[in-house]
Amino acid sequence: MPQCRPFPSRPVRHGTAVAVGAVLLLCGCSVSSDTGAGAERPAGRTTPTTTAGRPGISEKEVHAARVLPGVGPALLARIPDSTGQVLLVTGKDRDGNTATARLYRRTPDGWEPTSASWPAHNALKGWTDDHRIGDLRSPVGAFTLTDAGGLLADPGTRLPYDQGTGFRIAGTGSRGEPLAGSFDYVVAINYNRQPGTTPLDWTRPEGPSKGGGIWVHVDHHGPTQACVSIAREHMRELLRALDPSRKPMIVMGDAASLAR
Repeated sequence: MPQCRPFPSRPVRHGTAVAVGAVLLLCGCSVSSDTGAGAERPAGRTTPTTTAGRPGISEKEVHAARVLPGVGPALLARIPDSTGQVLLVTGKDRDGNTATARLYRRTPDGWEPTSASWPAHNALKGWTDDHRIGDLRSPVGAFTLTDAGGLLADPGTRLPYDQGTGFRIAGTGSRGEPLAGSFDYVVAINYNRQPGTTPLDWTRPEGPSKGGGIWVHVDHHGPTQACVSIAREHMRELLRALDPSRKPMIVMGDAASLAR
């Protein structure tokens, strides 16, 4: 069964209008209000002083960064030499649902940050190395980022962007928070999906039991079902920064898993 199915829908392609159910079907995002009591609150959204010519980046950080912080050899080996951008999402712990996200670029001297550190949410029950549909955990791993979309118009990304009503969502999350606007901007994470298609595409190469429809999307101030969410302004910043010529990827997981 697909990840978030509340009622039947049909698959869609670029530019077609779709009801709310299609999005809930596809994305790993929290739609239940009867779980998650006592979940952590998101960290404050503060931005460091602008230095080194980029918002939120200090001169010390620019010159000190040579490797992706906290990422061990197992995941580093999954990042091809051709990849020049990585969105690093680090969860606080295996069963936690808050994280930080930061965009890095590869330079001749190694990796350096090109954004501030952004507060993020992941799935309600934390992280897993073997994601299954409905387990309320985000998959640990390194995945390519090739496609974007949203309910709102393209904010200026170089990725293929699919705008349409298929990204409209209603209802509440695990804390009772409204989900409206969560899919105003999304970037598809290439976990169990066909790259080069709209984020709404239903193709599941590893089969439906492995889930799918896992995105980076606008934060709704609560945990997701499997996605990663960041603030609206950070989604716009991410979309404008991602460059398909640099073959961007996301590296995501709890701190202990990333370090392996």
